Amino acid sequence: MMTIDPPSTRFISALSALALFLACALSAPAQSPRWNLTWSDEFNGSNGSAPDPKKWAFDLSDNQNHELETYTRNPANAHVEDGKLVLSALKQDTTRPDGTTRHYTSARLFTRGIFAQTYGRFEASIKMPLGKGIWPAFWMLGDDVDTVGWPKSGEIDIVENIGEATLSHSTIHGPGYSGDKGPTRAFTLPEGQRVDTAFHLYALEWAPNDIKFFLDDHLVAERTPADLPAGATWVYNHPYFILLNLAVGGDWPGNPDQTTIFPQQMLVDYVRVYKRPDQPVHALPSALTK
Repeated sequence: MMTIDPPSTRFISALSALALFLACALSAPAQSPRWNLTWSDEFNGSNGSAPDPKKWAFDLSDNQNHELETYTRNPANAHVEDGKLVLSALKQDTTRPDGTTRHYTSARLFTRGIFAQTYGRFEASIKMPLGKGIWPAFWMLGDDVDTVGWPKSGEIDIVENIGEATLSHSTIHGPGYSGDKGPTRAFTLPEGQRVDTAFHLYALEWAPNDIKFFLDDHLVAERTPADLPAGATWVYNHPYFILLNLAVGGDWPGNPDQTTIFPQQMLVDYVRVYKRPDQPVHALPSALTK
């Protein structure tokens, strides 16, 4: 015999279904007439799980810039927790293949070989760690880096922080304007806000001959070929892949000192990539894998 739920039960069930729908809608990437979503990671895996291998790979290559960490694929250095990606820098000794010892471990993820795109909007919601010698970054590299090398491939640093509570940086690097010669812009959070106490939205809007950087949807910097040294080449007209990493030490931030507390954690709520409706994706075939 079929059982009929009383009206009150059906009403509660309907409310529950509505609440679930609204929660999913609020957590879903935004679509608009201006932008179409092409790739995203909401980091909704189970607690303790590794980053989605369909979207990210671990970059275990040796670091540059005289950094002090060893990058690993250890879950202690990179995992999903409560709908966030957690990148952790630990005070932990590792022995290198050359017999040297490093005293810190961390993680660097990238979409190389999985996803790359030319032009569009690239954004991430991030809560930064804070400490002397701590260097979190959300950035991009040209996908031809293996063939032409760096800096000919180009690099776009959407945001980097070097232990400053309210100040971050956006930079581009290319042939003839790399390293400390890369056009950079420092930008400051509004009074009373910090990079380490709340999530902030760091974004790039990239079009032919124009790169705009945003903090919480406020324009903080813009770069065009006119910003390059005389005779330099604008190398931002081909696909780039995404990187997220948490470095320790290095030429720019300097090394940790007695005030630096470990572990340090970089939390990422989501990463989303869009293109304009009239723009071809120019992405790898796996770009739309969810």
